[in-house]
Amino acid sequence: MAYYSIKDIPPRKPAEGVEMQVIHGERMTVAFFTIAEGAGVPQHHHPHEQIGTVLKGKMELSISGEKQIVTSGGAYHIPSNAIHSGLCLEGPAEVLEIFAPVREDWLQR
Repeated sequence: MAYYSIKDIPPRKPAEGVEMQVIHGERMTVAFFTIAEGAGVPQHHHPHEQIGTVLKGKMELSISGEKQIVTSGGAYHIPSNAIHSGLCLEGPAEVLEIFAPVREDWLQR
């Protein structure tokens, strides 16, 4: 068992205006994102299933070509290998995402 303080996890910067703090479990990864207004994550895909929720702000998400505005309290599911992207419309946005299996590409080396 382990306990964490998100503010004490060193942030990573996967894209301009995007910071994330990551926690890995045995079979999943949790990421806490802070996204500046106008910033986002470009279109991409990965083998991980992903579920997320917008905690604060307003995001435009595109999942498999379908765009949707997601605001605080809204949640979404991104299937494995689905092409997706996100853009912060009102921010900074705070987003919590869970990935399964573990995002080995994000493990500290």
